[in-house]
Amino acid sequence: QVQLVESGGGLVHPGGSLRLSCTASGLTFSTYTIYWFRQAPGKEREFVGFISYAGRTNYADLTKNRFAISRDNAKATAYLQMNSLEAEDSAVYYCSLDNIYLGRGIQVTVSL
Repeated sequence: QVQLVESGGGLVHPGGSLRLSCTASGLTFSTYTIYWFRQAPGKEREFVGFISYAGRTNYADLTKNRFAISRDNAKATAYLQMNSLEAEDSAVYYCSLDNIYLGRGIQVTVSL
């Protein structure tokens, strides 16, 4: 059974940083591209970025070069490092493997 679990979310002040983790089980993690998405209340889910099985990354313009995605195949875990966070970054963040498997999401709130 495939499982994806996001962790590392929470409340952070504007300008702060968070690192989200996405840990997978039940599959060969190293062969999958990992996507990150987010969805704010009342808004459509939006693409944040991805890291391919070969380690190539791509980011949406919304990240403004503040976010970085990495992976540790030995731990079957991908990471989303988010810096200089803004209130507009508040959302539920999801990871996905190959757009086939989707985690349950984790809340990130950027507020004073």
